[in-house]
Amino acid sequence: MAEVISRDGTWTFDGEVVRIVPGHDRSVHRLRKALGELVVPLQGVRGVAYEPGRKGGRLRLRLRDGADPFTQAVAGALPVPADPYRLAVSDDRTGAAGFFVDEVRNSLQIWEVPEGPCDRYLMPGPGVPLTAGAGDGTVSFDGERVRLEWNWLASGAKSAAGTQTFELKDMLGVEWAGRQGSMEYGYLRFRLRTPVPDRSPDADPRALSWGVQREGGSTALVAAAVTARLPHPYAPAELAPAAPDGNAGNAGGPAPAAFSGADPDAMLRRLRELGELHREGVLTDEEFSAAKRTLLGM
Repeated sequence: MAEVISRDGTWTFDGEVVRIVPGHDRSVHRLRKALGELVVPLQGVRGVAYEPGRKGGRLRLRLRDGADPFTQAVAGALPVPADPYRLAVSDDRTGAAGFFVDEVRNSLQIWEVPEGPCDRYLMPGPGVPLTAGAGDGTVSFDGERVRLEWNWLASGAKSAAGTQTFELKDMLGVEWAGRQGSMEYGYLRFRLRTPVPDRSPDADPRALSWGVQREGGSTALVAAAVTARLPHPYAPAELAPAAPDGNAGNAGGPAPAAFSGADPDAMLRRLRELGELHREGVLTDEEFSAAKRTLLGM
């Protein structure tokens, strides 16, 4: 098992999943703490890297598009401290970080995990019910409907529209953006099937907006929870839109197991052995590929 422990958190890899546990230090971003432990199956990983810095460095895990509803919802808009897939590593842990990277990369090669998008979410979204307050109101989501309630900071357009309730079945998607500049708004907007005029986030009754908080509190969690229950963006057309348990795109049947076989542990050990023989030059590329196909029954 590969493990990296830092004040920022702990990452472990057992050959099948990357387990990410946020640290308890005061410096750890509150959004990462709110997300809690994340379990990323190897099939959802696109790549991993160690980025050296002046004092230590940073591990970075890149996921395949469509593997994680949280990543799908925030669309790369989070600042580095709030990103759960980056881990600050101190100088004395750089060796462990390098070993971690090698182990994940070797497993990606052995299992021939594709880099392209997933056709279903491999990770669940945040649990519901959820409530988050930011800027001009509060958003809540119970798994079936979203409710937006305004406060005294809301614009006249929002106050006049009153409390808004949107059914999940009436939604096309979710847009989330953190505040980028001093004059810009961060926002959480819900796109509905019924067309409405485009408005700025502070005047749009479909959107919660904020102008002070960078990430809008825990609104990103609400965005991820809704995203997980909407049709998957890369799902085959024949799959049902969303399963009631929140694993969107999986309603056509249970998600496949990470690896198949009568004895997954024995198969994983054998694949690791083949990988070692390949790296040592005992097996040629052709022999390595043929041995994997035989072992996996391909």
